[in-house]
Amino acid sequence: MRIDNETLVAAVRDRYGKIAEGKVGSCCGVASTPCGTAEVTGLAETLGYSVPEIEGLSDANLGLGCGAPVDHLKLHPGEHVLDLGSGAGIDAFLAARRVGPEGRVIGVDMTPEMLQKARANAARLGFPQVEFREGRLERLPVEDASVDAVTSNCVINLVPDKAAVFREIGRVLKPGGRMVVSDILLDGALPAVIESDVYAYVGCISGAMRRESYFAALEAAGLRDVEVLKDVDYLQGLLEAAPEEGRALLARNGVAPEEVLGKVRSVTFRACKREVTASCCGPTCCA
Repeated sequence: MRIDNETLVAAVRDRYGKIAEGKVGSCCGVASTPCGTAEVTGLAETLGYSVPEIEGLSDANLGLGCGAPVDHLKLHPGEHVLDLGSGAGIDAFLAARRVGPEGRVIGVDMTPEMLQKARANAARLGFPQVEFREGRLERLPVEDASVDAVTSNCVINLVPDKAAVFREIGRVLKPGGRMVVSDILLDGALPAVIESDVYAYVGCISGAMRRESYFAALEAAGLRDVEVLKDVDYLQGLLEAAPEEGRALLARNGVAPEEVLGKVRSVTFRACKREVTASCCGPTCCA
């Protein structure tokens, strides 16, 4: 039985609210108990963050990502950046360091507990150029053509209407603006029992979209020149990082690992907003 969209949204908000409060944790909210600082730092390093760059940001790093997208944006001082599903603020703060005090970073999240934690982190860490706004990614509280770059880390897969998110990204990006996103994509159909499992949804698995449909939706929103920067087996990583939870999820649904391994991919990619006739992408692109 298919779960209706608003039930999924409510489940995601509830789960990530509990993560923000320290009641549950781990990558994409799968584990039943919070991770320690050393575990989260190790996970972040595995995803592509360098330990020196995240040092001092432990309260903002909840181990929820599936990549390290910010560095690939190649941000410049003074640029305006939007972080979709900003959580406790880790990627927003990394972006703020790159754009400097003359730049601006907006984080958008729908979970009040996450926003409270992120705002407290921004004040404590001294990032006055970072602002966190409450909102849904399908209806961003951001002005048209107002940002140079967009990033997101393992969040778009949690939104039922992904095409709406891509249209919103196209709306808020300036002509020639770019995006770098880490997300979960599918290279094959999942067993029906996994697709209908809310726990698998909030764990970033059953809400994922087939790769070809995902990138077609990007293209339809005017987000082109897609370049895949990283592509790894997400479920294999999950079974290694949180083996008890991963095995329990599969066992509860009577699914063998070989039925799903290789199909659920952690992908980091870049794209840019341009007209069909344009031929460049990046901070110096003429759209």
